[in-house]
Amino acid sequence: MVTRIPSKTLANGVEMPYVGLGVYKMTDREETLQAILKALEIGYRAIDTAALYYNEAEVGEAIRNSGIKREEIFVTTKVWNSDQGYDETLRAFETSLKKLGLEYVDLYLTHWPVEGKFVDTYRAIEKLYEEKLIRVPGVSNHHAHHLEKVFAKANVMPMVNQVELHPYLSQEELRAFCKEHNIAVTAWSPLGRGVVLKDETISKIASEVGKTEAQVILRWHYQNDIITIPKSVTLSRIEENISIFDFELTDDQIARINNVNKNERVGKDPDNFHFDF
Repeated sequence: MVTRIPSKTLANGVEMPYVGLGVYKMTDREETLQAILKALEIGYRAIDTAALYYNEAEVGEAIRNSGIKREEIFVTTKVWNSDQGYDETLRAFETSLKKLGLEYVDLYLTHWPVEGKFVDTYRAIEKLYEEKLIRVPGVSNHHAHHLEKVFAKANVMPMVNQVELHPYLSQEELRAFCKEHNIAVTAWSPLGRGVVLKDETISKIASEVGKTEAQVILRWHYQNDIITIPKSVTLSRIEENISIFDFELTDDQIARINNVNKNERVGKDPDNFHFDF
């Protein structure tokens, strides 16, 4: 059965599916191709990759082999930290585009806000947008103060901010800031790397609605206007993760999930991250 996934209309009118397939840590070629093809077959229309993931070539190959028109698939990739800066980002994008084997990318993101470079990185992304090589300019892992620095130099505001977000890190202030500036929020690690699946409140609500904990959490995101990119190579989970549009959480259930927030990260804080370049 093919699931029709609703889309969010971004600031420039481009439609971005509310649920996409994240491909972080998919390193086995055949497994990656199989996961993406299965996802596309059952209704996914968004794939989220990055230069760092070393699987852009597989993403492009799967899209070409899927039989689905390119314009129906929303492809996101990102510039890695060691490639940031204005000219460096333009070169990195060219490399990503070549690996993907595509004529354009739907969404291109700064992966992390590298101090002294992330504003110039976004300016390069803006240029790619002006040249119609990308359909949407965006950023990832940006706090409000990072975004404000970008705003000061940008002609076109970022339209997407992809951040760690799940019930244990609900990011309400950042979400409100992004909403005020018409920036869509995408959650990476929307299930909190599995930690949140064990939460008692989530489990109780899952029993109440007859769904899995993962489905409850992803539905919570959707009802909070948050785009998600759950990652999995397990075919049953890929299917489970989009089976969230045939039920609704009540206001009370949403409030109960909101209350489990601990401001607890499973990844790095964008104000304090160190990666090997």
